[in-house]
This record gives sequence, C-alpha cells and structure tokens, in this order.
Amino acid sequence: MNGSEQQNLRSWARDFGIDLSPHQLGLLGIHLDELWEWNKKTNLTGLSSRKKIIRDLILDSMIPSVVLPDHGRLLDVGSGAGFPGIPLVICKPGLTAHFLEPNSKKTSFLKQVIRLTELRQINVIRGRIEKNSNLLNPEKYQIITARALAHLSQILEWCAPHLAAEGVIVNFQGEPFQKSLEDSSEVIRQQRLSLYRTVPYTLPEKDSQRNILIFKKTSVDQ
Repeated sequence: MNGSEQQNLRSWARDFGIDLSPHQLGLLGIHLDELWEWNKKTNLTGLSSRKKIIRDLILDSMIPSVVLPDHGRLLDVGSGAGFPGIPLVICKPGLTAHFLEPNSKKTSFLKQVIRLTELRQINVIRGRIEKNSNLLNPEKYQIITARALAHLSQILEWCAPHLAAEGVIVNFQGEPFQKSLEDSSEVIRQQRLSLYRTVPYTLPEKDSQRNILIFKKTSVDQ
C-alpha cells in the first residue's frame, strides 16, 4: 500500500470513528498487496482496482469495529479473501479468531497473509459451518461475522448455535434489509436472538446506503 493509499484509508476510516496507527496501516497494506498479487493468478475477488478493494472490502470490513468488544473469540464464517475477518482483527488485536473457509485456494491465501502479518491469534479452518461444526471451538464465540454468505435467515440458523450468551452476530446488508429481517423472524425467535443494533452507512464516493445488522443472543434465564 503506497503513501496516498494509506492516506486515503486513514482519512476514510477516521470518518467512521476508526483511528488507524501506522502499524495497523502497514498490516492492512500487506493484506492488500498480497491480495493484489494473488488476484493476477487466481480470482479471489471480483474487484478490478486497488482503490475499490481498499474502500469496498478493507474499509467496509472495519466499520463494525467501533461497536464490537476489544477481547473475546471471533468466528468469521466464509472468510474468502479475509473480509471482514483480517481488517477486524487488525483493528481489534485483542481478539482471537477462527476463519472458516471451504475453498482450498482461499485458505492457502489466508494462511499466507497470516504468516506475513504475524497475526498469530488467527487460526484458519477449512470447512463449512453447516457440515464441519465439530471443528469449531466448543466454548462458543463472542462475535460471529458473515459477509455475503447466504440469506440472513440461513446465516442466523447456522451461526446462532455457536454463539455465546450475550454474544453478537454481525451481518452486512444492502439498503433494503427489512424483507430479509421479516423472513428471518422465526429463526430469530427460535435462536433467542434480538436485533441489538443497526449501523447505517454510506461508503465514500458511493450513493447507496449499506447496513450492518448486529444480533445479540440472550442468556438462557432471560
């Protein structure tokens, strides 16, 4: 990541209440540069410019960090090329993380980025949440993230059983999310979830609004 790219990202992040240190910018730059090189050989993301990757993937992934806890266990389901997991862990270095990803090329990429950034608190697991739940932490997770994985109701059904009491599921949605929320009402009830917070936002130089939905799991005795 060159100087102007770092300046853009730092400025954009500050607009969302995220103050990135030089060390954090360096780690995000390693992720970006490695993704850019891998994309020349294998399609890890459909974005064709570094600026779009910085804005639509890196920045977008960091936005929920301002409302998430600093410590705990994070599960990133369907990590792909590391979004939102890697930027979130860089923003929240006190988290320990499991990245669950079924694609072998993407798991290889994730392991390479982790090696280069020395983010040793991340463990990559090759598998699918609906088939390989036995590979996950039996103590459950305080944060579960899912970005562009499946329909909201399916995400909640898969993820909620692995969520600790008072833990949160973070889901990224476009502007019209009410229908997805209505369609998920029964799963939300069955899994003892509630919509804890909605974070509406618009990425720089874009018109369409996005929303982060944060669901919290209630304690058994509530």
